[in-house]
Amino acid sequence: MNERLKITIIQSELHWENAEANRAMFSEKIQNIEGETDLIILPEMFSTGFSMNAEKLAEPNDGETLNWMVSEAQKKNCAITGSVIISENGNYYNRLFFIFPDGNYKKYDKKHTFTLAKENETYKAGTKRLIVDYKGWKLCPLVCYDLRFPVWARNTEDYDVLIYVANWPKTRIVAWDTLLRARAIENMAYCIGVNRIGLDGNDHEYIGHSTVYDVLGKQMSITSFEKEFTETVILEKKHIENNRKHLQFLKDRDAFTLT
Repeated sequence: MNERLKITIIQSELHWENAEANRAMFSEKIQNIEGETDLIILPEMFSTGFSMNAEKLAEPNDGETLNWMVSEAQKKNCAITGSVIISENGNYYNRLFFIFPDGNYKKYDKKHTFTLAKENETYKAGTKRLIVDYKGWKLCPLVCYDLRFPVWARNTEDYDVLIYVANWPKTRIVAWDTLLRARAIENMAYCIGVNRIGLDGNDHEYIGHSTVYDVLGKQMSITSFEKEFTETVILEKKHIENNRKHLQFLKDRDAFTLT
């Protein structure tokens, strides 16, 4: 079990609906990460941008982007996560992959499809939450709009880290900042949000604000919010254990079952 976990967040512009260009861009950014890391986190739909053009852009589950993620994870000897447009059994999914260093992977289909952008009319919603066991840490990766639904993220499994990958626009960035911090505090877990910057093909503007919060809601990442950056942050198991022992708020949580 690792007492420390190195998390690298990559905030970047995206090439609209151009998977090849995005893969090449992220390959360069990953190659330039200094030193070792345990997990690299990319934005939502990092290979295309947040597009409803699934018929044109969707890949099979074992398509080029998944294979690229596997290759990058193996080369860097770390895990990689981010979401991709996937076609499977006649449906489209906004699917997050969590790739382990050995190339094995787990997947999570975005539960809350973004009705304001009619994502629900293109993509089929997932039904199961994913908890990843990695190096002695329990991680809960979610996608963008899921952030607005605290019940879905509620820490009933005593996970250590909550991760959101996103294309969250500038117009509602206050909600992004506020809810990420709230999810960390209420779940007594590290909470990481990785967003994109720049304009997409629909002229929606994104200003990033990718960051890491500790279990008390203190911001840990130090890079300027609204530019391209790559930053590695070290998470400490003792920080979680000491605060949960001293502040036993999770013991008072409500018991419920998700159906």
